[in-house]
Formats: sequence, C-alpha cells, structure tokens
Amino acid sequence: MTKDPAALLAAVERMRAAAADVRLPLDLEGAASEQTAQRELVHQLGDYVLPRLRSLDAPLLAVVGGSTGAGKSTLVNSVLGEQVSRTGVIRPTTMASVLVHHEQDTRWFTDKRILPELARVVGDELDNDPGSVRLATSDQLPPGLALLDAPDIDSVVQANRALSKQLLSAADLWIFVTTAARYADAVPWDLLREASERGTSVAVVLNRVPPEALGQVRLHLASMLRDQGLGQAPIFTVAETDLEDGRIPDAQVERLKGWLHSLASDARARSVVIRRTLTGTLGSLGQRADRLVSAGRGQVAAREALAEAPQAAYRDALAGVDAGVQDGSLLRGEVLARWQELVGTGEFLRSVEAGVGRLRDKIGAFFTGKQVTSEPLGDALQTGAAALITSHGQVAASTAARAWKNSPGGAQLIEAHPELSKASPDFAGQVDRLIRDWQRDIFEMVREEAGSRRSTARYLAFGVNGLGVLLMILVFSSTMFIPTGAEVAVGAGSAVLAQRLLEAVFGDQAVRAMAVKARESLLSQVEDLYARERARYDRALDEVAVAEGAIEELARAAKDVEGAR
Repeated sequence: MTKDPAALLAAVERMRAAAADVRLPLDLEGAASEQTAQRELVHQLGDYVLPRLRSLDAPLLAVVGGSTGAGKSTLVNSVLGEQVSRTGVIRPTTMASVLVHHEQDTRWFTDKRILPELARVVGDELDNDPGSVRLATSDQLPPGLALLDAPDIDSVVQANRALSKQLLSAADLWIFVTTAARYADAVPWDLLREASERGTSVAVVLNRVPPEALGQVRLHLASMLRDQGLGQAPIFTVAETDLEDGRIPDAQVERLKGWLHSLASDARARSVVIRRTLTGTLGSLGQRADRLVSAGRGQVAAREALAEAPQAAYRDALAGVDAGVQDGSLLRGEVLARWQELVGTGEFLRSVEAGVGRLRDKIGAFFTGKQVTSEPLGDALQTGAAALITSHGQVAASTAARAWKNSPGGAQLIEAHPELSKASPDFAGQVDRLIRDWQRDIFEMVREEAGSRRSTARYLAFGVNGLGVLLMILVFSSTMFIPTGAEVAVGAGSAVLAQRLLEAVFGDQAVRAMAVKARESLLSQVEDLYARERARYDRALDEVAVAEGAIEELARAAKDVEGAR
C-alpha cells in the first residue's frame, strides 16, 4: 500500500489535527454542507484511517446498516443464532449501537483504538446514549471479524442518523440491508454512492423478498449497483418468511453466514477487503481535504471583507470630520452670530477695511480697556464640532452595518448584534467629553505659549479662554492662515480676524504652530474615538474567528499524504 508506512501515518495524523482545527463559522452559501463534510472527514480519519494504519492486523469490522424497518438487528441475531441486538418497534429510539465480536478479539475493541469518541458499555447492560457502543461477545462469530449493528440511516432521531453515518465511515466492510419494497430509496443510495467514491467494500442483503419477485428484484438491484461502480458487491437474498423465535430461519441466512465465516477464517481474503477499503479511503482524502481547504479559504476571504467594511466606514467618517474642520462650515450660523457679538460689527470691522497695514495698531487700541467674554462663542464651537463628529460617527455605524447585511456571512453577525447598526449608546457623551478635553488642551497650550505675556493688555483682554476660543476659530477655518500683509476684506470673515488677534499676542509663527498642533490633536482624538467604535465590529468578528494556519497546514498535510501513500 505504501513504501513508507511511518511517513503516511504521520501525515494522516497531521491531516486529522488540521482538519479538526479548521473553522467554518460564517453562514456562507453551502457552509452547512461543508461543515458536514468536515465532520465526516475528521471522524473517518480518527475512527477508521488512523486506527487501521496503526493496526492492519486488527479484526475486520463489518458495519450492518440500512433503512428503518429493513431488519438489520433481526439479521444480526439470525446470523449469530442468539439475541444480541434489540429489535422491533423500539429501534427508532435513541440507544447505544451494538458491536459483536469473538472473545479472543476483546482487546481490539475495549480500548479506544476505533471510534475513540464513543463510550464503551460491556455485557447485557442497556444504554440509551447514542454516544456509546455496547460490546457483546459471541462464540458464533469467528475471530478476526466483528459485526456492528448501526442505527437506521433514515432514523427520525437526528442523533441516530449522524451516528449511523459515522459508524459506516469507520467500517472495513459495509453490509447494507434493504428490502424488496425499499431497495431503491434515495437515502441509502446517497450513502452507497459515497461508499463507492471512497472505495469502501460493500455487501448487500436484500431482505424479505417475495419468492415470486426474487429474480426480477435482484436483477434490478444488481443493475443499480453497477451504475454506482459497485458491480463487484456481493448480493445476498433473504426470502419473505415467518420468523422462528424472532429470528430468520437458518436456511435463509446460511449463505451470508458462510461468507462471513470464510472471510473471517481466510486471512488473505480479509486482508484484501481491509486494504481495498483503506486504499480507497486514502485515495479520497486529497479531494476531500482540498474541498475543506477551499471552504476555509472562502471563510478567510469573507471575514477579511467583513473586517474591511467597518474600517472603510470609519476611515470615511474621519475624512469627513477632517473636511468639516477645514472647510469653514463650522464658522456659520450660531458660531458666526456669537463671533460677531464678541468682536462687534461696527468700529472693529471697519478698522479691518482700512487695510492690514494699520490693523495691529487698531487691534491694540481695541484691546485697551476692553473686557471680552468668549464663553457663548466657545459653547457654540463645542456644539458645532460635537455635532460634526457625532453625525459622521453615526453614519459610519449604519454604513458598516448595512455593508455587513449585504455581505456573505455578515447578516448573521448583525442579527446577533443588532446594536451595531447604531453608534454606541454613550457615543454622544463620549464626543462631548472629547471636545471638552480638546478645548482644555488648547487652553493649556495657550497658557504655556503666553509665558511672560500674561500681563499684557492684549492677553488680559481675552485671557486664556478667550484666546483658546480664537485658536479654535482658526482651526475650523477653510484657509487657516492668511499671508501677512495680504489685503483683507470684511467678507474674509471670522478666521482672518481670529488670526490677527492671536498674532497680536503671540506672533505669526507661534500662531501657525499652535493651530497645526490643535488641529492634529483634534483629529487624533477623533481617530481614537472612532477606533473604539470600530472595535465593536472587531469583537463581533472575534466570535467567528477562522484558523488560517490550520487551513494551510491541512493543505500541506494532504499533499504529504498523497506523496506518502
């Protein structure tokens, strides 16, 4: 089968670990079927491939499976000539599966060599836990062969259906039991198709066949098996007959029983079945791993797209605040009215009309004896700036949520976190605190820059708060700086006057440096605030983390398995 069994075993162990670590949490198209395929791959690697690679000489495990009412348990009891598996109307209920083996083979099944996730129940004790398997010994079954009576593949109990599929994936040989009335049902043929694709050895028992229809039904069944690539599967027919002590008469199961005994007693024949199934399963791993890798990478790409949506929304929001700070839009309406109250619309503005050359003298005269109150203007600036930042933050939240709703995998996150459609409940309060803190920083900047100038009339006319508000006016202007000596019309407005007033106290270079620093500080604080808002989306994405490393490790392990087998 392979020239390097140790390398193959190591590669399969890596494949199983990586496949188990792959995460497919996003509700993408087809994700449910990919998750099912992943579980089946992980189970088959752990339940069958690894145990069989480690113990090629272990007994052949034949799993008896089929549809509800096919008579699987009755067949098992009849082959063994004793009651080892419960039958009848209680079969659809949830219960432990039954694994029958010869006493000499006990050591192969009491440990967790195969089906490691299933608990073991020994003896006649009944167990209603589908996550367990009841071990029973029978001297009617030769050493080297074990029969496992699996739950119905179409059981009304979902746990039974899932377990049945898991057990079938752990089989060296699947003994498929059906009836003349149900042999063409879709569900078993889906599983038979999978068995064919994965190279699993299959035998078919056609149970309860009316004698007059035996030839026709058997011929049709054989044709269907050939169409699915299972033309070599042996078919055993059991005629419709009365049971004897709850079991099928010996004559009807003699051929099946003889085949099983010969399989158990012939080490070479048993090895052929085992190796055929193992080789076929190994051959299917590459394609199945590639499918999981592709699904995993699709999840990574979808998650990256989801991560980008709020980042883009809040980048746009920050850019909007930056533009709103610079375009002068905040110096209108209420702010403009408060500004005119502060500097007046008469003598002072007419002094500006006289030309920039005499402006400094006019400002000096204006300051003398004046007491200026800047609080209403400061409040208006705070309100305008807060509204700008709040508005863009709220738009960013709704934009990010809308992008998620319209993106693969995103709707589930919004459903789980509807609060993401809006800004945080205390967002407006955070903005107000940000503006107050930023204004306090500006006042401190003014205080530090003033130094020895604090006693001058110009400084005293406005004070720390007043000069700070003037600096805010300059920060929120569209031009921020007017070249010294340029002619200024009254229409140039608030920012020009604020700049000249500040220059009268600090000088033009200091004013420029302070204005740049204040604007950068504001945008930096807004960026931090928006980052905290965006982090809400990051936390939601953390709940659907994908293990990118496991995906790539699975791809490497699959390649190594292919190279080693």
